[in-house]
Formats: sequence, C-alpha cells, structure tokens
Amino acid sequence: MARNGNPDWVFKLSVPHPSTAELRGRQSVRATFKLTEKAIETISVVAVHLGIKQKSLFDHLLEDTGSLNTIAKDVNKVQFKTLDRVQKTFVLSRRTLSILDQISKHFAAPRDAIVEYSVQRLLPVIEREKKRHRIRKKLLYEVNAHCRNGMQLLEDARKLLGADDPFCEKLATAVAACGLSANDLADFVARCEDIENY
Repeated sequence: MARNGNPDWVFKLSVPHPSTAELRGRQSVRATFKLTEKAIETISVVAVHLGIKQKSLFDHLLEDTGSLNTIAKDVNKVQFKTLDRVQKTFVLSRRTLSILDQISKHFAAPRDAIVEYSVQRLLPVIEREKKRHRIRKKLLYEVNAHCRNGMQLLEDARKLLGADDPFCEKLATAVAACGLSANDLADFVARCEDIENY
C-alpha cells in the first residue's frame, strides 16, 4: 500500500533530476524561416533518405554552437539578401530555437542566414550517400544475376532429378528466399532513389 499518497513504485535514487527548464527545452515549437528551395530540398532529402525526422535534423545542426558561431561570424548579409528564398515552417525544439536566437543576436546575423548555411553542412553527407547509392545499385544488379542463376540451376536440377526430388524441393526454397531478399533490396534501393536525383 502506498504511504503519504506516493505510489508503491517510487523509490529514492541519487541521480540528478531534470529541471523544468530542461524539460521545456525539449518541447516542440514551430518556427518559420525564409530559405532557398535548395536548402528546403536538402533538409527533406536527408531526412527521408536517412529515415530521421526533420526536427531531429534541425536539433542536430542547430545545437552545434561551435559551428553556429563560426557561421554567424562569417555570414555575408548582402550576398544572403540576393538569394531567392521562400517561407517554410519547421518543427524544432524550444532549446534549439533559443540557441539560434541567442547566436543570431550576439553576432547580429540574420537567423535565416544561419539556418541556410547550417543546412549546407549536410551537402557532404548527400555526396557520400550518393556514392553509396551507386554502389548499392551495382550490388543489387549482382544479387539479381545471382537469383537468375539460381532459377536456372533449379530448372536444370528438376530436369535431372525430377521436381519432387527432396534436393529440388530444398533448392526451390533457397531460390524463393533469394527472390524475396532481392525484392526487399530492390524496394530499399528504390526508396533511396531521391538522393541520386538531388
């Protein structure tokens, strides 16, 4: 039975407790930025390709205060104003937005510019993933060739031994499994196709 209104599962631990401010910092908020179409596309492509939420991507990019400080110091405000930009609303954590606002004020750098140039940090990731995607496509071609060879081998085995031979039955199971795996790999490669078109 719980005493003093505390549930039975409460026990004392010597670990730090989260502060209310820390918990609020993780709260999701909406923020609107004016970014280039390329930056918006970059965020979308990386999030989809890596299977992570855009919020997580923003939190990762914009909580790196060292990089943000470097970007904010070097922002060319005049050049940034010449870029064609569109408004887009994103979800990010309150803490991330607070860090961005502080750095923007400290360096008198436009918040949108800091976000725009932070997103450019993803370009090497995209280039690496493009290379990996090309390799995956080549490997998929080899997997499909392997499956076709397996089908031919099964056909030959059935001619030599008969379709009801236990060896042929086991080989048929192996060939079917190869086909299913090849289909799964093909689906994965197709889902990643957006990175190649970037």
